[in-house]
Amino acid sequence: MATQAMADEGPSFSIGTVLGRAFGTLGSNPVATFGIAFLFGAVPQALYSYFIGSSLAVADRGSTIAVIAVSIAAFIVFMLLSTLVQGALVRATLAHAKGEKASFGACIGTGLSMAVPLIGLTLLIVLGLFAGFMLLLVPGIMLFIMWSVAAPALVAEESGVFAAFGRSRYLTKGARWRIFGLEILMMILLWLVSGLLGVLMITGGMMPTVTNGAVQLSPTYLALSAVTNTIFIALWSVVHASLYTSLRNWKDGPQSQDLADIFA
Repeated sequence: MATQAMADEGPSFSIGTVLGRAFGTLGSNPVATFGIAFLFGAVPQALYSYFIGSSLAVADRGSTIAVIAVSIAAFIVFMLLSTLVQGALVRATLAHAKGEKASFGACIGTGLSMAVPLIGLTLLIVLGLFAGFMLLLVPGIMLFIMWSVAAPALVAEESGVFAAFGRSRYLTKGARWRIFGLEILMMILLWLVSGLLGVLMITGGMMPTVTNGAVQLSPTYLALSAVTNTIFIALWSVVHASLYTSLRNWKDGPQSQDLADIFA
């Protein structure tokens, strides 16, 4: 079957297989993938952006500190939800690679169980990339490629935060130029989608406006932004989970361990 063929990677690593598995995951399980990306990713992101924009625009000196404090708390919640989405979509991708279908609840359960270590991993990656890009552009790009599957490895193998870095370095070695090409392709694709929706918003007069110092966001703008962010979040997370699966099959051979055992 097609799904099984994608699971059996063989001796080579193919970007086409990565993208095929990613789009296959999204197409075969849209409720778990797009639904989770929408509910726990796009909606909180839209609410957070709206709160920050409107609150800071109308805040006076006495309330600015309170607004900032609430904003920090909201950002922490947003980060928790983002890592939940990441862990959940890794589960969905692994299930698809094995010819199975992970339920909405099973994906959420995986995301919840891995949220804390994923936050620690994300913070370390951000700090490392910041240092790399501060030195020169090239070291930052190299680290980004080297750590590109650290999060999926952490979720799938429950190896621990620091072990996930080493696992990602091992899996990406020998394929980093192709991974770089995949990242560029993903950025171009997401830019095209963003640009198309941006043109629709501008021509339709749906862009945010400022009235009496307050940012006004139309319901249509919020809806289209949520759709855009849902696509971005789902596609980005699933492609990197698919990349991990392909690299693992390429380096270690196809996996036969049941999902119930992996996430027991």
